[in-house]
Amino acid sequence: MIALPDFPWDRLAPYQDLAREHPGGIVDLSVGTPVDPVPEVARTALAGAADSPGYPLTYGTPRLREAAAGWLRRRHGVTVDPADVLPTIGSKELVAWLPTLLGVGPGERVVFPELAYPTYDVGARLAGAEPYAADGLLALGPERVPLVWVNSPSNPTGKVLPAEHLRKVVAWARERGAVVASDECYIELGWEDQPVSVLHPDVCGGSYEGLLAVHSLSKRSNLAGYRAGFVAGDPRLVGRLLEVRKHAGMMMPAPVQAAVAAVLDDDRHADEQRERYARRRAVLRPALEDAGWRVEHSAAGLYLWATNGGDCWDQVRALAERGILVAPGDFYGQAGRTHVRVAITATDERVDAAVDRLRAT
Repeated sequence: MIALPDFPWDRLAPYQDLAREHPGGIVDLSVGTPVDPVPEVARTALAGAADSPGYPLTYGTPRLREAAAGWLRRRHGVTVDPADVLPTIGSKELVAWLPTLLGVGPGERVVFPELAYPTYDVGARLAGAEPYAADGLLALGPERVPLVWVNSPSNPTGKVLPAEHLRKVVAWARERGAVVASDECYIELGWEDQPVSVLHPDVCGGSYEGLLAVHSLSKRSNLAGYRAGFVAGDPRLVGRLLEVRKHAGMMMPAPVQAAVAAVLDDDRHADEQRERYARRRAVLRPALEDAGWRVEHSAAGLYLWATNGGDCWDQVRALAERGILVAPGDFYGQAGRTHVRVAITATDERVDAAVDRLRAT
């Protein structure tokens, strides 16, 4: 039996109940789930492909792979062959199963940031490998490390890793034969800092050897309910993932493939969604700061990484008493035990309610 940690959000239930007692109802800023409408271009494409009685292609349609390659080139300065793109059933699925799909096993370490999305840890455990949280790769010495995760912009902190830093990670990994998997699901949401892909030539030197970039349509296009993402990069690695995923039946539904291709070709809806998040962020951040919280990093992404200097659970309670639910920082590692993560994904009305409550105290 694989030993897995308790699902973190189950521990928030009592604070969720406390926040619900507020006369104005709960403002749930604990999870980064989209609340705005699915773009019309996605719904139209989904409906148009609804008559799909046959099995979908694990590899994805040529249309989807070309759209993904076009988006990477147009928006992020990355040129990949459409043959080196593979759809995934959301990005969390790939994060959880990538060590297993790559053959990482017992006695091997999967490295990820000290403050990180919990599923990197879970993925290592599912493979029987050792999860290892470390920001300084040099501390690992000469040992073999088969897989290193980077996440920029970071969940939870919103920190952006500059190209120079990513170059050093790539160089370190290549010297040791490690795969670098870059979780880039917030890459279009740079605010003060602009994120760069691990596949950008400034990072990888024009070679994708040992590199995988993981992307999600949940944040950019409100497709969390569609479970839509993709991975691109090293042809050898993408081919290996395709081979295993075909055997395992990991197939994105055909109507969803059509919707993904449509939204990747359309930048207007993504720009409009970005403006919604910018507006929410612009009012919520100063309200938090005026109420006694210090916001750190948070230069990109959908979260404010905040602290008032106390224990994270005391901060969760203090905000829940105002009807505002946030995530404790220790969900993301012990390095977060004095911080909370505040999502900017609630509706305008709910964000404004949170701002009013913060200003009233």
